[in-house]
Amino acid sequence: MGQITVFSGPERRRRWSDEERLHILTEAFSPGACVAEVCRRHDISTALIYTWRRKIREAQAEPAQDMLQAPSFAEAVVVEDEGAARPGLQPAMIVELARGKRVSIFASASPAQVASALKALR
Repeated sequence: MGQITVFSGPERRRRWSDEERLHILTEAFSPGACVAEVCRRHDISTALIYTWRRKIREAQAEPAQDMLQAPSFAEAVVVEDEGAARPGLQPAMIVELARGKRVSIFASASPAQVASALKALR
């Protein structure tokens, strides 16, 4: 028959009070402190200390979210500039060809027209 060893002693899963958590967090995130060293000193995981910090931040952030206003739209005002050229009157693209020839493509042209014009230029 095999031998069975029973380990007895303190429970590995420890319970931390809120005061202890706050003390450890204050110590770990004070200026010049190293989180890993504080975790080693208190024999806790670095993931646990960041979890505690996240939970405290979430608990403190909840009341502030209620104070936010609901999203709304701003009124847009369009002012026409009399001196500017209208976009429909100027070409959107000018293709310069050999011997000084040009092909102007306007913004109002359909994609099919542009594609057929560019295919013809090949």
